[in-house]
Amino acid sequence: MHTLKQLLSGELSSAKPAITRLQLADNLTEFPVEIFDLADSLEVLDLSNNKLSRLPADFGRLQHLKILFLSNNQFDHLPDVLAQCPKLEMIGFKANQIKTVSENALPIDTRWLILTDNKIEKLPDSMGLLSRLQKLALAGNQLTELPGSMANCRSLELARLSANKLSALPDWLFQLPKMSWLAFSGNAFNADLEDTPMVKVNMANIQLNHQIGEGASGVIHHANWVKKPASLKGSDAEIAVKLFKGEVTSDGYPQDELNCCLTAGEHPNLIKVVAKIAQKNQLGLVMKLIPDSFYNLGQPPSLATCTRDTFKEGTEFTPEQITKIAFSMADILNHLHGQKVSHGDVYAHNTMIDDQASVLFGDFGAASDLSVLPQMQREAMESVEVRAFACLLEDLLNHNSENYDSTLTAALTEVKNTCMHEDTVFRPRLSEVKNKLQSLLVQPELEFSF
Repeated sequence: MHTLKQLLSGELSSAKPAITRLQLADNLTEFPVEIFDLADSLEVLDLSNNKLSRLPADFGRLQHLKILFLSNNQFDHLPDVLAQCPKLEMIGFKANQIKTVSENALPIDTRWLILTDNKIEKLPDSMGLLSRLQKLALAGNQLTELPGSMANCRSLELARLSANKLSALPDWLFQLPKMSWLAFSGNAFNADLEDTPMVKVNMANIQLNHQIGEGASGVIHHANWVKKPASLKGSDAEIAVKLFKGEVTSDGYPQDELNCCLTAGEHPNLIKVVAKIAQKNQLGLVMKLIPDSFYNLGQPPSLATCTRDTFKEGTEFTPEQITKIAFSMADILNHLHGQKVSHGDVYAHNTMIDDQASVLFGDFGAASDLSVLPQMQREAMESVEVRAFACLLEDLLNHNSENYDSTLTAALTEVKNTCMHEDTVFRPRLSEVKNKLQSLLVQPELEFSF
């Protein structure tokens, strides 16, 4: 990470090779004009965690800028000068105090827009001009509706709409041909899920040990029981505990995640929840500890991949492994939708496997209660998650270790293609996908179509 001192001294402007990325967090209250000295090369600018409230009128001098992060600052509106940057496509203003987004603020080539945890009440009609928009994070605002023009955002794949004031979801949202990851809990039309019977414990019952994971909504610890509830007699002494962060996250409210996770019920491929923590100022889940033999199937998307997961170099799967993983995922999703819960985050990085391709799935941060939707939207939401499943399957097939011309690979590719059909009404139901994959597990040589 470069320093403000280096920037002000001119050291960065004369650096070889030329600076393409700059990150500064120095309690800045004014935009350092020396950044313009890097205009010929600068592509990524991260000024998050400062005290900035405006950008200079000539911000468009950064003609090569592609990525801009200004999260955790003090902006009360999205600066119109962003549109002056012809190559800018990734914009992040999470956790500011933004109330307004003007018609002319966004560059036409915007692909990734993060406005989580602001105070936005209305989006401009010009949102419909963003034909390349793929990822839209709007959780934790004051939106009461989405502009109808956004039906033209046909590249949109991921939308986080939780923790707003939406009175309903528009039908066109579910009909977007590439929509795959949609979260909408914590809005005006959402009713709280009924309290699912579950053992309640408090932190005095638990000894937290080392951290074993962290996501947008919480931190996961290895833990032990100090005092195990009598109803859990015979359960493992070692457990995993997810403690939710108290603020709104990129996915929504922790309470909604807790409710959806419990409503999901039990499934052999879901990470088992044994108790909940519901004390003042602390929500959490007590889960069965995942065996050490399990590891993450994939890694989160990068700036380059935007909506798609990444995989460690050298990752390979046989067609048989892909089939087993895909069947397990289809079975899980079919179960969840039967419980009227959508996961909203069907990704390899939320999936764990072992060397036998056994699957454990979790992380309900983006989950939503489907019971609040009209029947047609509920069915449409299933088709959205069918496409998310297809994206996961495509990622696995891209790491196929064997002949792409094999009968099994061809059948899996046909499943993927059908589940990705641009017209949502032609996609299969999750139960159909599950059954077809089950057939392939039994007869891998099966000539196959829906």
